[in-house]
Amino acid sequence: MHDIGKNLVVIMLKGAGYEVMDLGTNCSVEKYDEAVRSGIDIIMCSALLTTTMLYMKEVVEHYKNNPTVRVVIGGAPVTQNYADSIGAHGYGQDANEAVRIVERLSGAVT
Repeated sequence: MHDIGKNLVVIMLKGAGYEVMDLGTNCSVEKYDEAVRSGIDIIMCSALLTTTMLYMKEVVEHYKNNPTVRVVIGGAPVTQNYADSIGAHGYGQDANEAVRIVERLSGAVT
């Protein structure tokens, strides 16, 4: 059940032609670092509970001085205000917004 939102985002992005590296759930910053070293430039984090959304700030903070990495957050308890307060590069209210967010961050023509 906790994978549903993440899996919908993966489907939407792949359907739009984007390459997606699905890291699964409960990812550490070290796991994201491995993905960044392999060429990933947008990290998308989703939370189901308010207790887990607090880890998003750790991810955003970790990459705040890396100009090539963008962090996007979303999930049931997450809001635009929270995304703004932690300095995330993007916020998605639902999986439908994933493609538009990635297009905007990557400079793709919509």
